[in-house]
Amino acid sequence: MLKGKTVLLGVSGSIAAYKIAYLASALKKLSADVHVLMTKNAVNFINPITFETLTGNKCLVDTFDRNFQFSVEHVALAKKADVVMMAPATANVIAKLAHGLADDMLTTTLLACTCKKLISPAMNTHMFENPITQENLKICERFGMEVIAPADGYLACGDMGAGKMPEPEVLLEYVIRELCYQKDLAGKKILVTAGPTREAIDPVRYITNHSTGKMGYAVAKAAAYRGADVTLVTGPAALKPPMFVHVVPVESAKEMFEAVTARSAGMDAIIKAAAVADYRPRFVNPEKTKKRDGELAIELERTDDILKWLGEHKKAGQFLCGFSMETEHMLENSRAKLARKNLDMIVANNLKVEGAGFGTDTNVVTFIRKEKEIQLERMPKEEVADRLLDEIFAG
Repeated sequence: MLKGKTVLLGVSGSIAAYKIAYLASALKKLSADVHVLMTKNAVNFINPITFETLTGNKCLVDTFDRNFQFSVEHVALAKKADVVMMAPATANVIAKLAHGLADDMLTTTLLACTCKKLISPAMNTHMFENPITQENLKICERFGMEVIAPADGYLACGDMGAGKMPEPEVLLEYVIRELCYQKDLAGKKILVTAGPTREAIDPVRYITNHSTGKMGYAVAKAAAYRGADVTLVTGPAALKPPMFVHVVPVESAKEMFEAVTARSAGMDAIIKAAAVADYRPRFVNPEKTKKRDGELAIELERTDDILKWLGEHKKAGQFLCGFSMETEHMLENSRAKLARKNLDMIVANNLKVEGAGFGTDTNVVTFIRKEKEIQLERMPKEEVADRLLDEIFAG
């Protein structure tokens, strides 16, 4: 995934430094060329030999170390770098980056880098919240560096609060987003719905469907990694929400309807991938809800039609895309929905086709627009998501 990419890891003197060994290893497994630069204080927390073993490259600490090939090393590395991850970043190093100080190998190299710089602060809560540190972080952001918000939790010093470096898996996603995705959707606002909804019958039972949310989550992730401002309205799904996405959790179809309609006006595109429960239960006799053998005396009434409402209230220039899950007459039924609900496009698939449907990691879909149809072969849902976004914004 990262073959041909050079990643510089800057490690400063924090107890969190040991975690960067996991990040270096993960990057190497993705075929990145990884170089580690450390402050002299950082070597008190983790030995440079660890990074050299994991990356296959010399770990640089001393600006005047002559034990390498003849070149101006900090400039050579700066030219090679595709991205810099400064993690953990202490308050001291952040202050140096904010004000252009270059008094060691790490800060000298970073000052010479023209690529994107990612900064992951790690320090005591009071140090992080100190107005001076906060001002230095704002300066870094003003000069184009991206600050990764620290996690809240128990710190090595015994305090509780902000200042904990995120786990290596999180930092890895920042690198992947920066290096593996074009930012062709930057400036776009996209709303995606995903997952099932649940309609309560009583405190124990509910009506739902088999949707897992995988397709909608894949669309939200792909859009966010390509630079869009993404809002994901999701029903109860057993999936980890994608990073870089504003997540709005809902339970019922009514809650999803309200969440979508409240946020729809300012969106460039709305992609409804959620499989909403079409019916909600209504008690026929609220005072006597049970029939014989414990059967509930209820009727079913249709839930709010989110897609129909969006089609009726579509703004000028807004792109509206729906999904159509069918078991027969897929194209005919989907085209009827496209016209009836005033959609720009509908993504149709057949539940009976192998590799499509609920809970699978792949999908087999057809993009249907008024003027054309595009049938895709079976492919991972992540790839379907990218093809879908290509069609919406370039088609």
